[in-house]
Amino acid sequence: MSLLRVLSRRGKRTVIAATLAVVVAAGTGGWVAGESQEAVTGPAPGAAAWRADRTLGERLPDPATATPSQVARFFASLSEDERQRLTRRHPLTVGNLDGAPVGLRYQANARALATERDRQTARATDPSLTPEDHERARRIAGRCAELLAPGRQILAFDPRGRGQVAEVYGDVEEARHTAVVVPGSDTDLLSYERAHDPYGTVSGMARSLRAQMAASDPDTRTAVIAWVGYTTPVGLGPDAATGRLAEAGAPRLTRFLAGLAATGTPATTVLCHSYGSVVCGLAAPGLKGTKVTDLVVFASPGMRTDSAADLHTTARVWAARDASDWVSRVPNVQFLGLGHGEDPSAPEFGARHVSALRAEGHSGYLAPGTDSLRSFADIALGHYADVR
Repeated sequence: MSLLRVLSRRGKRTVIAATLAVVVAAGTGGWVAGESQEAVTGPAPGAAAWRADRTLGERLPDPATATPSQVARFFASLSEDERQRLTRRHPLTVGNLDGAPVGLRYQANARALATERDRQTARATDPSLTPEDHERARRIAGRCAELLAPGRQILAFDPRGRGQVAEVYGDVEEARHTAVVVPGSDTDLLSYERAHDPYGTVSGMARSLRAQMAASDPDTRTAVIAWVGYTTPVGLGPDAATGRLAEAGAPRLTRFLAGLAATGTPATTVLCHSYGSVVCGLAAPGLKGTKVTDLVVFASPGMRTDSAADLHTTARVWAARDASDWVSRVPNVQFLGLGHGEDPSAPEFGARHVSALRAEGHSGYLAPGTDSLRSFADIALGHYADVR
């Protein structure tokens, strides 16, 4: 494609985006929907008490500054009794400390979830709160109770904001291949899973992917992690159209992935849905040393770059978009901070194409029976020749 044609194409897209933004904002007195969100950043609650703890006779690694590798070395130096003591005293810190032993994080988060369940149960009948507060408290308490069910493996839990959680399906400590699913907008503790929409939630996507990986290669041990570790946009407002929340979420994702690598997790594939692909695009340059082999983006509005090469990652970059996905109507531009750049599924972006002919809608890519689900599983397993 000639330079003139490229400039002309980008110019047209910019005009479309600018016109769209002006029409939407002016025609409605603001954005159609969507609430501005305050990004959750920094360590989980309790970090100050952890820093002040001298019960082991030494400084504990700072949750804000210690690298996952440093955290892993610290815990390796402790006795089992010392590890358990820290888990009991600081469950929210240990449960969210990237680089800490996986099994210890499961224990810590079980404690933190039980505490939050009890706190929200008390709030549900607090006479000083509104009926709306009571209802939300009941829902949060119920979700915490569900996550405490036997067999569930919660690798991260943070009650701040709308709530964050990461759950492991499979045995991540014994797996030969792992995958992490990064969700898009409207995902939080309460929307993490829904019985009426099993494959449109990050939990359902992760479960479906794990089942397909097991079906495709029954003899290989695998694990899939549903990661809701950043503040996602709500609705179709400025948060969804800009990179502000993705900029806050990208360092959290790279640190989480570095934590997996520090604890011995093998080759990892990261699957990024919708706005999650914006997070993955900003995180991509920092993935070196995290054992991430592949980035798979689907239903993507863009990765805030115009080409796969501009991601500056050694991971293979794959992209899928089905014909019925409404995101195809979103202009792929960046203009005055709005928009996320080129469509990753477009040939000129340079990603490897993944078929999604059988997928339906914006959230149907991991539904059983779809060609995209089978290909995503093949990528995660390293069966690249089988990808459609």
